[in-house]
Amino acid sequence: MSGQAAPAQVTARAAQAAENGNVLFKLILFSIALGVVPLGSYFASEKYIFNGNSTYAAVVAIIGANVVLVTYILLSVMDDKREKEAKSGGPAESRKDR
Repeated sequence: MSGQAAPAQVTARAAQAAENGNVLFKLILFSIALGVVPLGSYFASEKYIFNGNSTYAAVVAIIGANVVLVTYILLSVMDDKREKEAKSGGPAESRKDR
């Protein structure tokens, strides 16, 4: 009996490890983006768009940082929803579907 359960456990562990690797990759990617996007947008907009006006360039950098954060949050929520649907076997049934 334990011989039959072992492959299922190994498969579940491999799937969990792959999911954790995907989450870690996404976290590292967005961490780098959270550093690069605001700094890059600040200096680029200060030099090329606003001709040395650092106040407007700072606003652009703040907007860039918020865009990165909101994108990370939305992707995380969508992944969580997708994971819950995969565990339940499909999309959740609504009242209209009953």
